[in-house]
Amino acid sequence: MAYDYDIVVIGGGPAGYAAAIRAAQLKKRVLCVERDKLGGICLNWGCIPTKALLTNAHLVDLIKNHGKTFGYSGEASWDFSQMIARSRGVASKLNKGIEGLFRKYKVASKLGTAKVIAPNTVQVGDEKITAESIVVSTGVRPRPLPGAEFDGKTILSYKEAMSLPKQPKSMLIIGAGPIGLEFGYFYNAIGTKVTVVELLDRILPGEDEEVSQGLRESLTKRGLTIHTSSKTGKVEKTANGVKVEVETPKGKEVIEAETMLVSIGVLGNVENLFADSLKVELFKNHIKVDPKNGYQTNVKGIYAVGDIIGPPWLAHVAHHEAICCIERLCGHADHTVDYTNIPGCTYTDPGVASVGLTEKAAREAGHEVRVGRFPFFASGRAVASDETEGFVKLVFDAKYGELLGAHLLGSQATELIAELVMAKKLEATQEEIIQAMHPHPTYSEAVMEAAAQGLGESVHI
Repeated sequence: MAYDYDIVVIGGGPAGYAAAIRAAQLKKRVLCVERDKLGGICLNWGCIPTKALLTNAHLVDLIKNHGKTFGYSGEASWDFSQMIARSRGVASKLNKGIEGLFRKYKVASKLGTAKVIAPNTVQVGDEKITAESIVVSTGVRPRPLPGAEFDGKTILSYKEAMSLPKQPKSMLIIGAGPIGLEFGYFYNAIGTKVTVVELLDRILPGEDEEVSQGLRESLTKRGLTIHTSSKTGKVEKTANGVKVEVETPKGKEVIEAETMLVSIGVLGNVENLFADSLKVELFKNHIKVDPKNGYQTNVKGIYAVGDIIGPPWLAHVAHHEAICCIERLCGHADHTVDYTNIPGCTYTDPGVASVGLTEKAAREAGHEVRVGRFPFFASGRAVASDETEGFVKLVFDAKYGELLGAHLLGSQATELIAELVMAKKLEATQEEIIQAMHPHPTYSEAVMEAAAQGLGESVHI
């Protein structure tokens, strides 16, 4: 049978556009269908524009809290609308970059909502398009708080939170994961009164306990109010915003705020995606796939990658799943995704980054553990920049010296973690990290020093 395309990719986010481009590089005829903008949530409403806002927050924080240290004695003023406009401009620029890459690699694209109506057929509007293989990468959307649906004005998802027409005087954030804390850091830095409510017993509950505690202390010192082990109750809209009942360890409390950002998870975009006759297997609003079979679903010829197949919901994971899927489709088997070696980042300041096992998880897995720590207040480079909060914590297997996990809190944490991802991938030992010469003066020396401290060999602490 002659197909219109070799591969149709549904969704143009980090998984979708990567899949389409890689397939075109491998000489496949590719169509990418996107219902909104190329780049998906990550590029247009998530990873990229939020980092533009966080850069603004860091600049404000630097001048406000460190200005005198550096000899700055003026008064700074900030334009909220310009911050938002710059963020949107960054997203727009990169969106056009994806369009340019599609032209370069001859990837066809179509704007519309796609539905898979047969194993080799996709319908977009009134048009039916055939392909030998279909790759689904439709992503996820924010999960609403029961009884408090998003309205885009008072009760917000991250999408509205990064494009508000004016700065709110106060904001209540439900959920202390990376998204909630990043927005909390941004708005607090520019003067909004921020309160964070988390159901579990600590912020960033997936991170190492020392890191979670260290970040909480830092954010609290900066002015955020944080309630952990706290449950959100009745939500009432008022003339001035919202009034929310919260059960805290100290008792019931009523919190009022101009806006409420809900960041409690995501739902997969699977509605009306497949014809009922296809019987594609789903789980919890996500698509079930077999990674060992190139991320194929239970229906031959239909694949799925990225956030739509479930956690971890990370753009870099989505990218690698897409590359792996396409290369398997095209007869290659070199690219694999190691789910034990995935870096996680939270772009607050100080930032958080990690890979591998926490100290607690390593002990629970039966490892005899050796831990190395190095604080940034002992780093010459960090002292020179007045960015001394945080530390590098490395978890090793005591018997073999294998790096089991790395946990960083600090201004450069999200940039430093890649070295440790590489070290873990290459099975570097504690001694090899120590012996790898790190340039001076750099933040990266803290990695070498943490490994050395674990053996009592650090010369700087």
